[in-house]
Amino acid sequence: MDGKSAVSLEVVLDRCRPGPGQQPNILQTLLAVQEALGHVPFNVVGEIARGLEVTEADVAGVLSYYPDLRTHLSGRHLIRICMGESCVANHCSRVLRELRDQLRVDVGETTPGNRFTLEKVYCVGNCAVSPTVIIDDELYGRMIPSQVASLLDQYR
Repeated sequence: MDGKSAVSLEVVLDRCRPGPGQQPNILQTLLAVQEALGHVPFNVVGEIARGLEVTEADVAGVLSYYPDLRTHLSGRHLIRICMGESCVANHCSRVLRELRDQLRVDVGETTPGNRFTLEKVYCVGNCAVSPTVIIDDELYGRMIPSQVASLLDQYR
């Protein structure tokens, strides 16, 4: 970790350290680390655990449970496709295939030049207009494969 990241992590941990009589908030801390560093690298799990006075297993458990927590840097635009039951029933796999073809990456990968990262999520609560694609914080419902190219063009 470079010096800037170490200082940023130290500052974040100081802000998130629980006060007397308070329980540590692992999720809040991980979100703050991700905000500061862009992700939560595996190599800082021990430092976070020591800072919160919890076990590394506690931190790793929260880190692996929440899909919005990333252990790697993502591209400038994060594309998530919902794979919940309603989206699956409405052929999200076709939209996913078109996203992979257009971006030339697989799920969990980032395009050359770090423009896009493609990820799956499981139910974003937009079932009435499934299938759903989320780019950054924007939801796009009733997606069909033929709309993917023009949608991506908005973010290029």
